[in-house]
Amino acid sequence: MERRQKQSSNYTLAAAAAATSISEKSTTRLKPPALAHDFVIQNFLLVWLDRHINDVKNADYLNTISKLKELADKVYKFHDADDFVSFISDNKREKICIITSAEMGEIIVPVIHNMKQISAIYILSGDQAQHHVWIDGWSKIKGIFTDIESICKALQQALQNLDQNSVTISFVSPSSDISKQNLDHLDSSFIYTQILKEIILSIDFDQQHIDEFILYCRQLFAENPIELKNVNKLAHEYKEHLPIWWYTYHCFLYSMLNRALRTMQVNLIIGMGFFIQGLHNHIVALHQEQFIEHSQTKLLTVFRGQSLCQKDFDRLVQTQYGLISFNNFISTSTNRDVSLKFLRNIIETTDLMGIIFVIKIDTSISSTPFANIREISYFKREEEILFSMHSIFRIGDVKQLDKDRLWQVDLTLTNDDDRERNALIEQLRKETYPRKKGWNRLGMLLIKLGKFNKAEEVYDILIDQAITNQEKAHIYHQLGWTTDAQGKYADAIAFYTQAIEIKQVIFSPNDAGLAASYTGIGLAYDKMDDYLNALSSHQKAIEIYEQSSPSNNPHLATSYDNIGVVYSKIGDHSNALLFHQKALKIRQKILPNNHPDFADSYNNIGLLYDNMGDYASALTFHRKALEIYQKTLPSDHPNLGTSHNNIGLVYFKMNDHPNALSFYERALDIQLCSLSKNHPNIRSLRKNIELIKKKI
Repeated sequence: MERRQKQSSNYTLAAAAAATSISEKSTTRLKPPALAHDFVIQNFLLVWLDRHINDVKNADYLNTISKLKELADKVYKFHDADDFVSFISDNKREKICIITSAEMGEIIVPVIHNMKQISAIYILSGDQAQHHVWIDGWSKIKGIFTDIESICKALQQALQNLDQNSVTISFVSPSSDISKQNLDHLDSSFIYTQILKEIILSIDFDQQHIDEFILYCRQLFAENPIELKNVNKLAHEYKEHLPIWWYTYHCFLYSMLNRALRTMQVNLIIGMGFFIQGLHNHIVALHQEQFIEHSQTKLLTVFRGQSLCQKDFDRLVQTQYGLISFNNFISTSTNRDVSLKFLRNIIETTDLMGIIFVIKIDTSISSTPFANIREISYFKREEEILFSMHSIFRIGDVKQLDKDRLWQVDLTLTNDDDRERNALIEQLRKETYPRKKGWNRLGMLLIKLGKFNKAEEVYDILIDQAITNQEKAHIYHQLGWTTDAQGKYADAIAFYTQAIEIKQVIFSPNDAGLAASYTGIGLAYDKMDDYLNALSSHQKAIEIYEQSSPSNNPHLATSYDNIGVVYSKIGDHSNALLFHQKALKIRQKILPNNHPDFADSYNNIGLLYDNMGDYASALTFHRKALEIYQKTLPSDHPNLGTSHNNIGLVYFKMNDHPNALSFYERALDIQLCSLSKNHPNIRSLRKNIELIKKKI
């Protein structure tokens, strides 16, 4: 309470809610973390490998686990080297810190050292001198330690560095006319975070959201007494402190929020929406007080140290004079040396590029909220400037500071006078379902971006909140769509059927909404190789569209394409070609040349020629489809993966195994961005790749 009395702002949680225009009342109902033992909240994985780890459960072992859990909620323990390497290989998108016995380390370090996900390796051994010889030359080994306390001390700094670098960055190339860009080709994280922020700021959160989040955290940390104590503190003292204080307090909130935003953990973002909104509004209130009402400083320069991999650094250089956004809340300092010290350590211990962002702000015109949080933060250290999530900057000069991978990048904070930024955001709003409200808009956006598993999480929550039959029918249909895309075809049929049962009550027999759900059922049956039911469902959809819509309806074109695909699979090539041509004819009348629906037509005709054994024609149409997809979709969209897979299949049938392998491997890389490793498409691709490798 004493800290709060020292704070100069009169900000309160109630005032924060009032500062936002409210458009929707929402509840969250977080899904309980049934698999909490696999749920990660921090921005790294901590893995412990020791052959005897299962043999010892004494006080020393329990003390070691306790010490490690002060740094990480979850410690992954292995005694078998093969299981350990398999786990490391399956977590390519994580940053991993490893503690290992010297005995096991000598075996596994040569195997895993060069994997990009490995951040640091700590050797635990009672005899330092004996093992110094073999660790030389392995840069990721941070030393030999005789006790867990010394490892924890070394780990703490490494983990702070990982937290600092866990912020997702998006780039937007400069454009003379942003309105003519196809927004599907933009960095998907830029689109996602911009709209996510708008959605969160539009919702009216209340005490129920806080209570549900705390209940969720109690379940999540049931076996972690340290964090459970923090959950209890949050439950009893949340309104006694301000959001920035909680954000900087040494508990799970900081890591949980940053990881949720970085990895798009939708269920968690929805659950933390009240905190994200409160944190943003707190920054807005402080910004108004510090820089609008009482500021004597017009120009402000702040610094942020961040490391980038070579690929992301190359993208930054290519985007010079364009836009960059930090998709989390980001911390900066008024002290350049603080950032440089952090970067020197990164350069010495990793192969990453060290970037010092020099951010220049005209506080008299800035409309992006940021605030000096020194007097509000739990840690009252240097002058820290905190920016709200999805702050957008313009990239200026990029220059190398020395030969040791250290670079300076000048940024200028954008504001309402930046016409390119404003045009981009306005175009984003137009193309991301502005009529949809709250989390339903987020679900539609995630489907558009091809993040079907994330969209399913949204609709799983929304179905429990739906009140009217129309809402329920819509959400069941969306669940059918998202589960079908993930290969859960029986679930998809069940959801579509539930949607139809409701629509038959509230809509007329020829309503287009019924046709859409019949289409979904037809697609699912097709993928299950149940062609008779697929034909029946597609025919019902076509009959409704033909009776209720004009002859050039794009949905009718899609239905013609769908039934054409089924006819092709059962060997009725004449009917297949007839329906594909009908679909193409409608699209040629109503769509621009590079519209993604043309790619669908070309793809389906390519599949038909493939089934007919005309591989040259199949390649021609598949390549036309791929060219359009590459111009109009995000680089990790599932349709691009499907397109590469189709070309790989044709090359395989032509016995051109090198080209087949190349396209299959690219398809696998893309599909893994949005599908689980157990999805039928992933299993099929891996099987085909192994088969080709045996033939080459």
